[in-house]
Amino acid sequence: MSEIVVFSGNAHRPLALAICDSLGVPLSGVDIRRFSNDCLYVQLHENCRQREVYIVQPLVAPTQEHLMELLLMLDAARGASAAQITAVIPHYAYARSDKKDASRISIAGRLVADMLTTAGADRVLTMALHAPQVHGFFSVPVDHLTAIGELADHFRGRNLENTVVVSPDLGNAKTATQFARLLGLSVAAGSKQRLADDRVVIDAIVGDVHGKRAIVLDDEIATGGSIIELLERLAEQDCVDAAIACTHGLFAGKAVQRLRDHPLVSEVVTTDTVPPPTEDWPELTVRSVAPLFAEAISRIHGGESISSLFDGVDPTHGPPQPQLPFG
Repeated sequence: MSEIVVFSGNAHRPLALAICDSLGVPLSGVDIRRFSNDCLYVQLHENCRQREVYIVQPLVAPTQEHLMELLLMLDAARGASAAQITAVIPHYAYARSDKKDASRISIAGRLVADMLTTAGADRVLTMALHAPQVHGFFSVPVDHLTAIGELADHFRGRNLENTVVVSPDLGNAKTATQFARLLGLSVAAGSKQRLADDRVVIDAIVGDVHGKRAIVLDDEIATGGSIIELLERLAEQDCVDAAIACTHGLFAGKAVQRLRDHPLVSEVVTTDTVPPPTEDWPELTVRSVAPLFAEAISRIHGGESISSLFDGVDPTHGPPQPQLPFG
């Protein structure tokens, strides 16, 4: 590991420190300052020449600030003659902007991918992209991790009789099916229509949830609008209670209050791809994905397979597995 150098911006230093602890390497210093004209200044405090550089920086609020920090760190590492530069982006915020679904809009997911490679990224390591096609926006290798195994571990060993995994929308149903398979459960999904960034309508649930306990699985929770709408439909079908599981727990705006105070929500489990909320929330559990990122970095360094990390977890990386039907 002596040839590995890890840096972090200001987005989520605790995660970067945890990754370094798992790797057994120090987190190298970075000087990030702001000039009087509001421009950012970045200086790396570790020799990068002919070494593998990993820059840990999830794109979280203030997203544009942290994106610019990442771009400047990538450029600084390239200018310092790094042998290979990997942008470690646990949460790639612009993955939601993946298609042109209105007139005269930017496909920001692709634009940000272009910016990262132009700045100097030779590889990207990320987790749970909102849309699979974002993977194809990059002209450099992308290692795409999943947290469903870590989330499933939270529920293993419990009595899951009369429990069903529920996806808020049909687009996430494949991931929900993989998650359900790990726990030996059936799966259901909401039929969702997004009206605005914070407004959704779920007009039906495909699958049997009547009188059952639910584990609601989503890739990301921002305002919680989709989850609250789904909970209302579950309540109408006499669902007993609902545990909420997600990879990226952004919990923006009033999301914490909305979920914490909802009578159907028994608990919420997420990962540390983004900083946890600061509000008091006893029902929240945060599971660390730092060892998973550390293992991925170690395998990249050693020229080993990343996909084999998910043998038996994500069937797209292993032998074909039967898919559970709805219901």
